[in-house]
Amino acid sequence: MSPQLIAAVALGGAIGSVARYLVGIGSGRLFGMAFPWGTLIINVTGSFLIGAFIGLFATRWDLSQTARVFLTIGICGGYTTFSTFSLDTFYLIERGEMLSSAAYMIASVVLSVAALIAAIHLVRSIA
Repeated sequence: MSPQLIAAVALGGAIGSVARYLVGIGSGRLFGMAFPWGTLIINVTGSFLIGAFIGLFATRWDLSQTARVFLTIGICGGYTTFSTFSLDTFYLIERGEMLSSAAYMIASVVLSVAALIAAIHLVRSIA
């Protein structure tokens, strides 16, 4: 584990987290808070951004591993982990693993929501 890679993730993560916060606040002001527009916009734009980065790495940009990690794991990961979920799903689909991709998508959403609900109930029962 390289200290340079860890620093790249940390710096990119900070940038992505601040961007997430600002987009969330801006979306709330523009569209209101009755629907989670901010999260939807963040997830969609983050997925688009990581896709653009991966496409550029493959076709146009010859960047170091540190720069790639900074942009994808750092910035995109700090902005939204949904972008990584989308990329993992794409790789499964691209390899022709349709059943695995469907299982991954369903399990990720269902288990994540179930874990959140379980945690809330657990904390409420202890408090």
